[in-house]
Amino acid sequence: MNRVFGRRVTAMPEPVAEPAPPVLEPGPAPMPSPGQGAAKAATERLRMLVMERVDPVVAAELPPAALRAQLESLVHEIANRERAEISAREQARIAEELADDMVGYGPLEPLLQDESISDIMVNGPNCVFVEVRGKVQQTEVRFRSASQLAAIAQKMAASVGRRVDESSPLVDCRLPDGSRVNVVFPPLAIDGACISIRKFAKRKVDFAGMVAGGSMSPQLARILEIAARCRLNVVISGGTGSGKTTMMNAMSRLIDHGERIVTIEDAAELQLQQPHVVRLETRPVNLEGRGEITQRDLIRNALRMRPDRIIVGEVRGAEAFDMLQAMNTGHDGSYCTVHANTTRDAVIRIENMVQMGQSNLPSRAIRTQIASAVDVIVQVARMRDGGRRVLQVSEVCGLEGEVVTMNDIFAFEYGGEDPNGRIRGRWATPALRPGFFDRLEYFGLGEAWMNALREA
Repeated sequence: MNRVFGRRVTAMPEPVAEPAPPVLEPGPAPMPSPGQGAAKAATERLRMLVMERVDPVVAAELPPAALRAQLESLVHEIANRERAEISAREQARIAEELADDMVGYGPLEPLLQDESISDIMVNGPNCVFVEVRGKVQQTEVRFRSASQLAAIAQKMAASVGRRVDESSPLVDCRLPDGSRVNVVFPPLAIDGACISIRKFAKRKVDFAGMVAGGSMSPQLARILEIAARCRLNVVISGGTGSGKTTMMNAMSRLIDHGERIVTIEDAAELQLQQPHVVRLETRPVNLEGRGEITQRDLIRNALRMRPDRIIVGEVRGAEAFDMLQAMNTGHDGSYCTVHANTTRDAVIRIENMVQMGQSNLPSRAIRTQIASAVDVIVQVARMRDGGRRVLQVSEVCGLEGEVVTMNDIFAFEYGGEDPNGRIRGRWATPALRPGFFDRLEYFGLGEAWMNALREA
């Protein structure tokens, strides 16, 4: 079996009478005796000696479990040789940290492995927050230095062929497991690199799970299921961390497996289960300032790829115009997400984004496009109890004068809190027949739609 150590051994210097700080010695300093700050110095010295014995090429080829076992053996060997007063538990922790640095993401690795954590927010080397079950809390995780944090940020970006440094201090990327990452690098980030990670959910979420979790009622879930099966164009609206992507993934599970789907994202995170999926991802500028491929470029190209449905992970700019064009040109059943506070605000936001790239287009023409392209808007939100819920499902009816008319299909009505602080409420509906009822009838689901409304 290959070993990660034993290839490069540095001779130890003769002991000196009084230990001096390593930075003042031309070579490695001897292990300090216990005292103020000695434990930390001993740990750093042990870490340095271990790294001198590690062959990085062999280490990169070993499975993580085997690497951890060999590093723990090496840490124990060197600690005994140096007579370092470091406990077995501390030795195991050093080996674990070294393994995480080599094949993982350093101090962030335990947080990435914890399935109860949905978001990780690093605000510099000494400040790390996480979101657990909708609540944000500070952790005790610390980085050894700002340099270690910067190296981890660069490693994340490099894993998908992107870069982050002083000349390119903003980057969106993803981890191998699909988790979404945003990095802000110095000098923009004053206190050290900032990393925001939206973790990839290993458990596939469907409507049944969302009903069980209180995110929606069974009748509302049935309505959204019918909307997906009848190829309605759906916009999912909400704030950051409100569950837009989760909702889109749940709706996409109901798409027929015979359809060709093209997904377009800045950082790929959608989890579609269909066999015929083409995943496209944007590309930032290169070192020469050229080569950028935007979402707008990808949407235009997707129209030439014979898609049945186009799914855009997040519309936030001029690509909104191209998305409306796609919805209006035979690609029924397309989905996208936008950032907005209500379904009405989502319509205004889409109009504003279209004007970013089509400033000469009259407002009425844009609203006509929206009214004819979008069938349903779903509003999701993270509420103060940490739960994510559907607040509104609205039908886009048409254009009256200069106003896009809308009807609520479902709306969440607040009903207080239970003894555990969990928000209670109900999803009310006026049970109106929608303007796209003919489409529901075409798919044979018109009566099912009305029955779901009557049962609510």
